[in-house]
Amino acid sequence: MKQKDIAVIAVIVVVSGIFSFIISNYVFVTPKDRQSQVEVVPQITSTFQQPDKRFYNSSAFDPTRIIVIGQNSNTDPFNSPGR
Repeated sequence: MKQKDIAVIAVIVVVSGIFSFIISNYVFVTPKDRQSQVEVVPQITSTFQQPDKRFYNSSAFDPTRIIVIGQNSNTDPFNSPGR
């Protein structure tokens, strides 16, 4: 190859790259596709709404309390004496 051939190939590559970039913007990315609808997230604030009084009151059931059914004399249930 001669020096002129390399220069011609380089010019053709640059021109075809620019041409393909411009054409692809019109074919693949239309202005309609550039617009998108997104969900708006509400802002996080430091205020806290009080829970419903029907469920959170002094006589409500407490699910965090330990419930014991019957007598259990085994204080270490996972360390059985047979092991």
